[in-house]
Parts: sequence; C-alpha cells; structure tokens
Amino acid sequence: MKLLGQPGSINVRKVLWTCAELGLSLEREDWGGDTRSTSDPAFLAINPGGMVPVLVDGQLVLSQSNAICRYLAAREGRRDLLPVGAGERAVVEVWMDWQASELNNAWRVAFMGRVRKLPDFQDPQAQAASIDAWNAAMTLLDRHLDTSGAYVCGDTFTLADIVLALSTNRWECTPMDRPGLPALAAWMQRLSGRPGFAAHCRNGIS
Repeated sequence: MKLLGQPGSINVRKVLWTCAELGLSLEREDWGGDTRSTSDPAFLAINPGGMVPVLVDGQLVLSQSNAICRYLAAREGRRDLLPVGAGERAVVEVWMDWQASELNNAWRVAFMGRVRKLPDFQDPQAQAASIDAWNAAMTLLDRHLDTSGAYVCGDTFTLADIVLALSTNRWECTPMDRPGLPALAAWMQRLSGRPGFAAHCRNGIS
C-alpha cells in the first residue's frame, strides 16, 4: 500500500493514526503543501480531484480521508474501530460525517485566517462568526462526551475518536478565545496513551 500526501495535513494524519492503531506500515509519498503540487499531471492522473490523501492498494485507488480510514479498518477486520452491525456502524459514521461536514465548515474561516493567514480569510466579522460556530460545535461535542461513556460512540474507541480528536487538536492550537470544556479535555487525556496520538494528533501541528 502507498499513501500520497504530506504528514502536516490533518487528513493525512487521520490515515496515519489509523494505520498506527492497525499496526500497518505503508509507503508514503509527499504531495501537497510545500512538497509536490497536487495539480501536477502525475497526481491528477491518480486523483482528478487534486486533493490528499490518496491510498493506493493494488488496483484500488481511494480518496477522502474518512473513507480511507473506514476501508483500512474493514480490510483489517477491526470491528472495534468500525463495527459490522448496521446500527453500531451507522453511529460511528454519523460522527465521522459530522466532523467532515458541519465541524469542518465551522472552523474554515477562523483557521485559514488565523493559522494559515491566507488573505482571503482576513475579514474580522467572518472570523468572529467562524469562531462562534466552531466553539458552538465543540460545545456540542463536549456535551455529548459528558454522557456517551469513555469515547465518542460509547465505551469502545472507534474511528470517530480519531477524526474528532484531530479536529479538537486543531481547535486547541488556533489562536482564539475558547470556552472551557471539561468532558472534551478529559477525553483527549484518555486518548493520549493511544498508538499514534502523540505522533499524529497532538504533535504540535494544527
């Protein structure tokens, strides 16, 4: 297997942490960020969408980080990370989809403006609205964790914890005002001993 993408990408780090949990080693090629451009024809021939990560497993080519994580867990038969029962799996996927859609949309302007410092995201009112939405989403997650058990989907660690912990790390690292969220903080502390957490989540990269 080969993973295309540079390890500073939050979405690449989802896959790398998942591989750590699975005990999988794979070849990685740097694409994106300050490395090779994903608009290069060689990359676009593999993924016309021009985004990382991309997983190549034999003849199978997959994009979309959450889909790659689900594939790897299923490939390795890890029912703890991704249950096979329809209901249990759906609960994990609900939180993974929430991370990829609602949560990502909330932080986009604040993160791109304050961390990436991109000129198109410097409007103060837009940043303030993004921060409010981001804090509201994280407060929702905190309230859920207060009653869910040790992890996002209950007492078992799943893929939902990986993708949401990476988003939480980004929230912690972005320079802005944040509410105190004790259930969220306790959950991140519980995750700190997991394989891959220090290397791919709370590693100084947002």
